[in-house]
Amino acid sequence: MSNSDNTNTCKIICWAIAGLVGLILLWKLSVTLVFILALLIGVILTILLGIVLTRLFCSVEDAYTAPTPAPEPTPTPAPEPKPVEKPAAVKSPAAPAATGEGGTRPEALKAARGGRGDDLKQIKGVGPKLEQQLNEMGFYHFDQIAAWSADEVAWVDANLKGFKGRISRDNWIEQAKTLAAGGVTEFSRRVKDGDVY
Repeated sequence: MSNSDNTNTCKIICWAIAGLVGLILLWKLSVTLVFILALLIGVILTILLGIVLTRLFCSVEDAYTAPTPAPEPTPTPAPEPKPVEKPAAVKSPAAPAATGEGGTRPEALKAARGGRGDDLKQIKGVGPKLEQQLNEMGFYHFDQIAAWSADEVAWVDANLKGFKGRISRDNWIEQAKTLAAGGVTEFSRRVKDGDVY
């Protein structure tokens, strides 16, 4: 028999005893008192006796038969996350760092900082194909483009395939400075709203 069956049986027995005592009391009091008053006293005493008996006998039984909870395991401290290292700026070995007519190659990254580059398409004149070319050259962030000197602009312009002259014509440097500082341009707002691309 389960613990809940034992508890229910105990409660039934306690209430049956209380009811029997209430009936006996009703029978004894109805002789000396008015029947309704005797009935009222009998019902009140039956209820009180039933509550007292179930608390005395049935609750004690539950306390002895209740299973003890298993101790909670001690949580192990989480390992501290490793600091994210910024990729070092490197000169690409595939492209010469020459100066002169071709300009000077700007510092490039092996990968985007934090594993995610900026949306360079927010710069007017940079579409999906041009963004891919810039990423392949090691340029992922607005602050990289914002820092280009005139000599570095000349190098990037000379090495863009099919997009020569876009940097100066569309004023990338000023747009990149605004975007790197957390600002918004009219064109970048349109890109974010999904009106472009």
